Amino acid sequence: MWKNAKKLLNKNILLVTGLFLMIPPDAYAEELSMKSMIRGIDTLWVLIAAFLVFFMQAGFGMVEAGFIRTKNTCNILTKNFLDFCMASIGFFICGYAIMFGQGNGLFGFHGWFLNGAESGADIPLFAFWLFQAAFCGAAATIVAGGMAERMKFTSYLVYSFIISALIYPVVGHWIWGGGWLSGLGFSDFAGSTVVHTVGGFAALSGTIILGPRIGKYNADGSANVIAGHSIPLASLGVFILWFGWFGFNPGSTLSVGDGSLIGRVAINTNLAAAAGGISAMSFVWKVFGKPDLSMAMNGALAGLVAITAGCAFVEPWAAITIGAIAGVIVILGIIILDKLRIDDPVGAFPVHGMNGIWGTLAVGLFGQKALGLANDGLFYGGGGKQLSIQALGTFSVVLFILFFMGLVFWTIKRTVGLRVAREEELKGLDIGEHGMESYSGFQVFITQ
Repeated sequence: MWKNAKKLLNKNILLVTGLFLMIPPDAYAEELSMKSMIRGIDTLWVLIAAFLVFFMQAGFGMVEAGFIRTKNTCNILTKNFLDFCMASIGFFICGYAIMFGQGNGLFGFHGWFLNGAESGADIPLFAFWLFQAAFCGAAATIVAGGMAERMKFTSYLVYSFIISALIYPVVGHWIWGGGWLSGLGFSDFAGSTVVHTVGGFAALSGTIILGPRIGKYNADGSANVIAGHSIPLASLGVFILWFGWFGFNPGSTLSVGDGSLIGRVAINTNLAAAAGGISAMSFVWKVFGKPDLSMAMNGALAGLVAITAGCAFVEPWAAITIGAIAGVIVILGIIILDKLRIDDPVGAFPVHGMNGIWGTLAVGLFGQKALGLANDGLFYGGGGKQLSIQALGTFSVVLFILFFMGLVFWTIKRTVGLRVAREEELKGLDIGEHGMESYSGFQVFITQ
């Protein structure tokens, strides 16, 4: 009788414990392994990071909308919205297979529509796919700002699908999918090259082919300021992007571990952004006499882009240095583009393209073998080996993107057309492309 009572008591304790933890009692009977529990925690972490990266789409939308004129706001937001739609479908159909499928040093060939695909980390395939799809969408949407206020919407959709399904995954395979750059020891922890250099140089090639907005440049080559319609909206977008970057960079650990790596990546991310904002504002204040908020915001974004490659491999002081230099680079980049008569309304190329390169090269300067890098950087006694690898990788990607995205935009221009008509550009793309306004109720009615 005592044995039966003891069994009943043990069974009740097990049941109450299971109910309290919201876990079925049978799970305890099966004695879930520690490994499966860790895998579940890692999966949850990666999914939360994926959600944060997805929220960055809203940040991109707000920044780009704020930096352009009212008459084109609906158009740019629609492009941002459809970017993630196109990226999701394109990356599902073939993008993931090219990026992470079994193949050679250039392409993956296995896992179309995720059939037979394998996860690239020790988490379930679908969770890993969602995280990577969010990155793909971020790379695609960078281009919208650089080509804002004059590109056809249908042409943009064609571009968005091609870069998401084909171009971005090829670069991703080279670096993250076991491709030739990965084999050389090239390091890009969270995507200064894979995401930002790709998006930035795609924006540059498209912007050059598309040409400047009407009224941007005078006959003597001087540039006119075409002010954005809402600095508050742009500010909100920058804060959203800064927040989302804590999923972008720390989430790229793909594992919780003991938390030390996540902590280092997070603090480096934050410090670089802060240093970029301060240095950009200080530099533009010195050069132009006013502390321009829009430049400070682009400086913070530049710092975030630059630290993305090396956030796991550098110390906090180095992150501050990398971010501070990035803030100066973005201002110089904007000045250079105006000198070259290249019209980039939101600074997509200086922020993402130029600082994608700087951040990637910075790994070869400040990175440490003790923090997981293949070789010590130049400033830690490693010589120029890692720096050379980083330079080879980033400039290979630049050449690839300039050639193939230039070909894509040139083909679109010669077929369906790349730019809206002059009358539509002057009137605004919101009405011409979408038949609606972003801010209704402000019309002036004249009565007899």
